[in-house]
Amino acid sequence: QVQLVESGGGLVQPGGSLRLSCAASGTIFSSYTMGWYRQAPGKQRELVGSITGGGRVNYVDSVKGRFTVSGDYGKKLVYLQMNRLTPEDTAVYYCNVKTIWGFDYWSQGTQVTVSS
Repeated sequence: QVQLVESGGGLVQPGGSLRLSCAASGTIFSSYTMGWYRQAPGKQRELVGSITGGGRVNYVDSVKGRFTVSGDYGKKLVYLQMNRLTPEDTAVYYCNVKTIWGFDYWSQGTQVTVSS
């Protein structure tokens, strides 16, 4: 089975940076997109950013210019570089792999807290 393991979450001050990493194990038997979602308490999970095998990226408006999604499809790795963090970025962040068939694989989630 496909498993996604992420790391890099933690506590950071406003204006600081964090880098999340995610590694997928197992074989994905279809084309897929890698990306990151987040969920704050009392809110629905939302897409943060994603990247295709061709390098096309997509971001939610609130993180454009601050966050960068990158990946290595050969190694099944995806990263999220987060800069100029604000308290509104506080959430549990999830790594995601979405297949062309619409099936999603999810990581366990990592807490990112932005606070003074």
